[in-house]
Amino acid sequence: MKTKYKLLLGISPLVVLIDQWTKLSVIEHFRVGESIEIITSYFNLTYVRNYGAAFGFMAGVDPSVRGPFFVFVPILALIMISYLFYKLESGQIRAAVSYSLILAGAVGNNLIDRMLYGYVVDFLDFHWKEVYHWPAFNVADIAIVVGVSLMFLDLFQNENASGKES
Repeated sequence: MKTKYKLLLGISPLVVLIDQWTKLSVIEHFRVGESIEIITSYFNLTYVRNYGAAFGFMAGVDPSVRGPFFVFVPILALIMISYLFYKLESGQIRAAVSYSLILAGAVGNNLIDRMLYGYVVDFLDFHWKEVYHWPAFNVADIAIVVGVSLMFLDLFQNENASGKES
């Protein structure tokens, strides 16, 4: 089996499992809106239901539009990521890790959560005292951000390498 498929089969299910386990733990042990301070003035665990996309985007849109949108778009994204993954060459390890993380995040947030609950479960709540509050997020969000960051790093490094060769 090619290394890229080993990475996909190792990373994606593990991230989805951790994501869903942490969300189930929050659902079982917290009431919506309940918060536990972990690091004073900086970090709480807070159960938030996100009916929108990142930062609550589209949360106010009619559920009859929002629901299908948040199922269709992730499926389209999964098809595109799967195609890009398939086209990877065997030596493109960072890209394979990147796509595996993005895929896991999309499955965890946008397919499983939305199909089971109709919203995404967020709980990682970072803030700076009472001055600034970052929107709550979850493990799947972290996987997407790390995956996209690795993808950009890979793109920039490949672009610089090809620019030096000419």
